[in-house]
Amino acid sequence: MALVLRVMMQFVGLLLSLLGWVLSVITTYLPHWKHLNLDLNEMENWTMGLWQACVVQEEVGTQCKDFESFLALPAELRISRILMFLSNGLGLLGLLVSGFGLDCLRIGETRPGLKKGLRVLGGALLWAAGVAALAPVSWVAHMTVQEFWDETVPEIVPRWEFGEALFLGWSAGLSLLLGGCLLNCAACAPQAAPASGTYAAVETQTQCLCLENGTADPRV
Repeated sequence: MALVLRVMMQFVGLLLSLLGWVLSVITTYLPHWKHLNLDLNEMENWTMGLWQACVVQEEVGTQCKDFESFLALPAELRISRILMFLSNGLGLLGLLVSGFGLDCLRIGETRPGLKKGLRVLGGALLWAAGVAALAPVSWVAHMTVQEFWDETVPEIVPRWEFGEALFLGWSAGLSLLLGGCLLNCAACAPQAAPASGTYAAVETQTQCLCLENGTADPRV
């Protein structure tokens, strides 16, 4: 029972981490970090991402222009590019390391200590990827709120608001954090005491095969 629970925690943690990594990659390239509506022209909307700014018009459609200079960008966008790249890289590395540390993977099954270390390392990398994804998204959101409520700017000037990418980024960071924590908890869970040498090994392999076949009863 302990083995089944530990394996399920590993798979849930890995799936959450995979979801968080995919959302993090989408957030990095999605040009909807900020959203701007013009009161004078309601048929025209502006969006801004880390790489380009776009204008959406009902008659013309969507037109985007890439940012030509990295150094000319605001500080929050420059740092956000770096941190999102870091999150994507750490997330991919964490998924690979954690995958090799799964209990039901035959690679390294004779070295349980190594597999446990891989799970711990993978969980830590995924946790770091989650923090690296949450930091830039929260920073851009904080700057957007400050600019929105800036009293020195006249009220007639349009204000940037939250875009859809910020919510995707928060979801990505939380999924990576939760997935990494589950993998670390599974790695630190106490091992079940084996009944006897050969019987315990056969029981472990049987339970793993049952999980792979999608059945809960070893006799099926």
